Amino acid sequence: MDTARLLLADDHAVVRAGIANAIADLPGVAVVGEVGDGPALFAAIEALRPDCILIDVTMPSFEPIGDIGRIRARFPAMRILVVSAYDDDVYVQGLLGAGVNGYHLKDQPLSDLRLAVQRVLAGERWICSPLVEKLVRLRDPGGAALTGRQRDLLLCLQEGLDNLAIARRTGLSVKTVENHLTRLYRHLGVQSRLEAVSYIRQHPGLLPQLGAPPALARDGERPVTRLALLIVDDNVRYRTQLRRMVSKAYPAAQIYEAGTTREAGQLARGAPQLALVDVVLGDENGIDCARAIRAASPGTRVVLFSAYPDREFHRQGLQAGAVAFLDKKDLDAAALRELIDDVVV
Repeated sequence: MDTARLLLADDHAVVRAGIANAIADLPGVAVVGEVGDGPALFAAIEALRPDCILIDVTMPSFEPIGDIGRIRARFPAMRILVVSAYDDDVYVQGLLGAGVNGYHLKDQPLSDLRLAVQRVLAGERWICSPLVEKLVRLRDPGGAALTGRQRDLLLCLQEGLDNLAIARRTGLSVKTVENHLTRLYRHLGVQSRLEAVSYIRQHPGLLPQLGAPPALARDGERPVTRLALLIVDDNVRYRTQLRRMVSKAYPAAQIYEAGTTREAGQLARGAPQLALVDVVLGDENGIDCARAIRAASPGTRVVLFSAYPDREFHRQGLQAGAVAFLDKKDLDAAALRELIDDVVV
């Protein structure tokens, strides 16, 4: 088996060293050079003829879209994996359109970077999971990021399970599984199970974050979830009501309460899985609170609710990173249980 020759391009030597160390023991891979700017990159490509370049396109004297296009035109068979700190949608799409084979974010685990290199060298396209979610939302501006339930369903589809098998695995009814799959297909912009599986193959960055299969439920039981939840509402009575509903459905849940954005931001550092936030927090704005929670804990899924639903609030909430927007009057025990199952389980 031939050894794949890799060229590292990043203007920070410490980053190049970290990447080189991360992929050093990958079988059939060898780093043949390192460069730190555009001119050096072009010279190294001509001299070394690497099979793949791992590149941060924000290097000095390098024009990302134009220069990537020139590299692709000159070396059509060479693989190009961008390793960047930038996740702007337009920027990512522009580079994918210019011909890169993969786009990986620097803040992702090193194990994912190793997988990215292997996938790109195998001729596949790689887009890391956080970017896949952003690009999915871009295809459906009114949609939200994939939920935990949707990720589990994708894994089941990838395994080839039919609806009955999915229902048995998740503890849901077949009808509920069908409803979840319909929403998932709409979210991904596909029409069928076959197209959804194809979508997974085309976006392998989804796979590292797909969780293990949900624990099998006993007959008549729903799967048990370890839940950490943050309730943010300036009305103490309503917070207590929500706490009781959650505790009844999830007796082992850790539930935190906050009445202000500042308190919510502090509690969010504990990385709760889910935050329920009222849009109106006294004189404060729950949408700003959602931003504060997401800044303190990017992995927390935020659901906004309001007694006075408003389309503009809904739009702003989704832009702030919320995954759903609910009418307060619809938030009873059954709806809360379904929400938590859908978003967290």
